[in-house]
Amino acid sequence: MFKVDLNSDLGESFGSYTIGMDSSIIPFVSSVNIACGWHAGDPLVMAETVKSAMKSGAGIGAHPGYPDLMGFGRRNLAVTPAEVKAYTLYQLGALTAFVKAANGTLQHLKPHGAMYNMAATDAKLAQAIAEAVYEASPDLILLGLANSEMVKAGKRVGIRVAQEVFADRAYQANGTLVPRSQPGAVLHDAEEAIARVVRMVKKGEVVAITGETVEISADSICVHGDNPEAVEFVKRIRTTLEDEGVMVTALRNLIT
Repeated sequence: MFKVDLNSDLGESFGSYTIGMDSSIIPFVSSVNIACGWHAGDPLVMAETVKSAMKSGAGIGAHPGYPDLMGFGRRNLAVTPAEVKAYTLYQLGALTAFVKAANGTLQHLKPHGAMYNMAATDAKLAQAIAEAVYEASPDLILLGLANSEMVKAGKRVGIRVAQEVFADRAYQANGTLVPRSQPGAVLHDAEEAIARVVRMVKKGEVVAITGETVEISADSICVHGDNPEAVEFVKRIRTTLEDEGVMVTALRNLIT
């Protein structure tokens, strides 16, 4: 039987600002990535999101990003590997405390936004993130872009890795995501996106924006739930996968 994880980025509200529809999306995903306060989130939001994830039974992941609230962590920063390692450790430590206080278990770590995208192609930044996970919590799973430098770095340092694909993003011929600044980077046709998800999970391939067929491993599918249409989209993805004989389950049940 095919198995896959559905993950979503949550806990991204901050102070008086509400971002995302966490309560609506949690019932339909199997793992959640919780913002750690730098690109989004705050201590109260972190605590509440951890509790909600535990109540739903979803696997809990730390979602560290760059210290860039105004840019939502999506702007590339001129950072050194040492800085990225320290950023990862700092934020991992913060979320770990909330999970421990709630008598939960942290499952994985997935970098956010620009940190994620830069580490996908920069071996030194990827190594820094993998080392941070290994040194602080070696039992964690590192969730990174399929076929990326992050996956390679995690394997090098000896931690478990999970390969992530995106339901609503276009791919380049080298397996990386088309930058959001380029036309066609985000898919808006739900039928097309769902068909691509099934193909990635069951056939291990995706068609790049330039037409090439790219081999890809799909341990986890990232889905977004920041508006009512997105929540309905996630419901349809899960229903379609299950109709196709694919079991949706948390990373802890997939990556050994």
